[in-house]
Order: sequence, then structure tokens, then C-alpha cells
Amino acid sequence: DDWILPMHRNLGVFTVRGLDLVTLFRQLFGRDGGFTRGRDRSFHFAVIEKRIVGMISHLGAMAPVADGLALASRLRGEDRVAAVLVGDGATSEGDVHEAMNLAAVWKLGVLFVVENNHWGLSTPVAEQYACADLVDRAAGYGMPGEIVDGNDVLAVRDAVARAAQRGRAGGGPTLLECKTFRMRGHEEASGNDYVPAEQLAAWVARDPIARFEAHLDGEGGPPRDERVALRAEVQAEVDRLVADALADAQPATTAGDELRRVYAPAAPLRRASTSPGAEQRDEADVRYVDAVRDALHTALAADERVVIMGQDIAGYGGVFKATEGLADEFGTGRVRNTPIIESGAIGAALGLALDGFRPVVEMQFGDFVTCGFNQLVNNVATTHYRWGGPVPLVVRLPVGGGLGAGPFHSQNVEAWFCHVAGLKVVAPSTPADVK
Repeated sequence: DDWILPMHRNLGVFTVRGLDLVTLFRQLFGRDGGFTRGRDRSFHFAVIEKRIVGMISHLGAMAPVADGLALASRLRGEDRVAAVLVGDGATSEGDVHEAMNLAAVWKLGVLFVVENNHWGLSTPVAEQYACADLVDRAAGYGMPGEIVDGNDVLAVRDAVARAAQRGRAGGGPTLLECKTFRMRGHEEASGNDYVPAEQLAAWVARDPIARFEAHLDGEGGPPRDERVALRAEVQAEVDRLVADALADAQPATTAGDELRRVYAPAAPLRRASTSPGAEQRDEADVRYVDAVRDALHTALAADERVVIMGQDIAGYGGVFKATEGLADEFGTGRVRNTPIIESGAIGAALGLALDGFRPVVEMQFGDFVTCGFNQLVNNVATTHYRWGGPVPLVVRLPVGGGLGAGPFHSQNVEAWFCHVAGLKVVAPSTPADVK
């Protein structure tokens, strides 16, 4: 029932969650029957009912999404946690920092699981970070951390169980650094000639499957001949699935099919009926910013799925006072101050949206959206097209406004996003239109 956000090599995560293997193998071979119908051939998809959310190629980008999924569980009063897996290389990405900081500040039930395989493609860890161990960073975020033997199945299971129990109890996130190794190339074409032979030899002796089989032998597990037979049975099934998938049809499509895939059908917010005697104001008496606040108030009151996030939006009411008083009325659970994390906030909003919420993210100034460009353009905008995921979120950008504040506070940046399939750009010119 917990959320898990795996990496490129985490095939076992998908199989152990009971995904249909016929569909999964077609996904990996880019055939029509896959989860993305051939739009890519990797784990860039999610299966919401199995609570698996796959990654994108931009490393670290799913860490803030895990925050949003954990926040969704909290807002519903559930004890569900989210585990997001990253490699040693991805820990250098800013999104991972922003996600860890946010999870610690909000005490979210997130497990940050680092698969430290000692090489970021061909770059050794000595050239990736200066701390002795990645787990040393946990103290800086105010969360516990633990080094785990990543090649010991039982040690990993026990460490994850402790971290999950802590997250469920409201104790916040945990950083787990699982020391492991990648015996083959980053991908098949690259090989691993850059790895010293003695390092490979040392890790061969720590093979996790061999170690677990030895444990089963010592603990009275299934007899070895049964395991050999089971392995052969599984191998035959995999070979059959591979052959069937490779023999299946290549995807066929039309321009119309692809265009229809870009946007989900409209699913409006729930509407509150206008109460008798409600104040009606002439548009001429309403400022633009008042209409923004009025719209946010109406949405919060009508639909409990609406959550607003941004810098200084709660008690302070935002730099333009567009959210003034909303936290007092609806609580800081739904009108939430964030740290200064444009990318992290947009990524967390994506997580909320995937689990049924309707988040609104306020950029303090439109110019600052550049810090969240990757999340918005490569993650949010492509999600529905890739695998049909629901992404009903709004990023509100105050732009222009006659401030004359130069290139960092008063640009009109909306044209950037008119070029991005999957985003809808709305630039209303009157208070009535903005509401």
C-alpha cells in the first residue's frame, strides 16, 4: 500500500508488485501493448493502483514527487509512506536536496533510499562528493540516516522496515545509504572497462543472491534442488515472455491520436452553490489581485482537494497579498509555506496531483519559475502524454505588472511555456477573467 518511486534498473520493484508481465515486457521492448504504447521503452511510467511511480531520465526529479505523495497521505489521515530510490550520482542534483529539506521540515513519511553503486556512469564516488559517506548529509537535514549493506537482502529489509515504521508514526523522513555495486555497464553499450579489476573481484564475492541462498541453506529454507528447479521454471517463463513481446506488433498511431493524448479531458473543480445574500461586486470595484484571492478562496471552500503552496503565502499572505487570510480560514495544512524551493514545490505538487489533489503553486515572481523549469517542462508537462497520469495542477506566475524591477522580478515569461506540449498557458487581462 506504500508508494515506491524506483530507478531505471529496479525491474524487481515492478515484478514484485504484481504487474502484468505481458504488458511489462511489451513496455520494455517498445511494443504496442506496453504501458506507454511504445512512447518509450523504459520505466518512465506509473501504475497508480499499484502505487508505483516511475522516473524520468533527469536524475533526482522524482524525489520531490515522493514528498507530494507522502503529503497526500497525511492530508487524508493515512499512515502510508513513500520510498524514493536514487543512485549516488543523482544525490548531487538540486531536486534531491530540495526534497530532503522539505520532507524534513514538514516531517513527511519519505524514505530516501540511495543505491550507492560507487560509480556515476564512469565517474567514481571520489569525484562526486567530498563527505566520507552520503549518509553524513542526513544530520544536516535534521533526519536520521543509516548505512546499509545493500548486498544483504535481510539487512536492507530490516533497515527499510525501521524507517517505514518511523515515517508512519509521524517521525519524518530517513536517509538510507545502501552500499552496493553495479557489475555491468551503466548501459549495455558502455561496458565497464573503467572499473579496476580488483574492485570487481571484491564485489563478486558479495553477490546478494548467492549470500541469500547460503542463508537459506543454513536456516532450513527450501532445498537447493527445489530452488534450481524454480530458477529453471522462471527462466523458461521469462524466455517465453521475451519471445512473445518481440514478436508482437510495433506501435501504430496517427497525429490525431498523439494530439488527443497530450491533454486529459476537462475535470472541473467541485462548485459551491452561491448562498443567498452573497456579496456581489461590480467588476470595476475589484482589483486584479482581489480577484485572484477571491478565486482561491472559492476553490478552497468548494473543494477539499485544493492545496496551495508557495513562499510566504500563509501568515504573510504572499508578497502581493493574494493569499492574505486564507491560512487563517482554511489552515496551514492546505495553505502551506514552503522553503525557497521552486523545483521542489512543483515536484511535490505533481505528487499531490497524482494522488487526487488539486494543488496550486505560487511563484513569488514569474521570473523565479526558471528554478523549476525541469519539473514543469520535463516532468509535469509530459506525464499525461507518456502514461495517461492525471496532472490537474496550477502554477501561478505573477508577471509584468508595471513594476519596472528589471530582469528578475518583472519579465513576461509566459511565452516560454507556449512552446511546451502538455502545458496550458492562461493570461487573463481582467479581474472577471482571472477569477
